[in-house]
Amino acid sequence: MVSTNTEDIKLCERELDVLYLLTNGYENKQLADKLNVSTHTIKACISSILKKLHAKNRTEAVSIALRNKLIK
Repeated sequence: MVSTNTEDIKLCERELDVLYLLTNGYENKQLADKLNVSTHTIKACISSILKKLHAKNRTEAVSIALRNKLIK
């Protein structure tokens, strides 16, 4: 298990918005519609989130974010 230190995690505002919406189970198309961006942008953003949080998937990313109080 990778230890994630909140101080080491640097997510941009868009990434935090996407993470928050992921807690509601939205799919990429729904995220893109809500944030008025392309699905390509959403895919790139999620990829960046997974890399920064050392998460294997969206669910784990949300779990890490909640555990580290990055989102409420």
